[in-house]
Amino acid sequence: MLQAALTVRAGVSRNTISLTVTGPFNPTPKLTLIQFIALYKKFENLFYF
Repeated sequence: MLQAALTVRAGVSRNTISLTVTGPFNPTPKLTLIQFIALYKKFENLFYF
């Protein structure tokens, strides 16, 4: 998914998405959950071992 599409689905700025992917940004658990929902992924998959 393109960053532009993810920003719309997640309701956050493109800069936030960009920093989450490439930069020194540590997203909050809430922001991570929002991004997982926007990507149609289960939050539990992040913690699967």
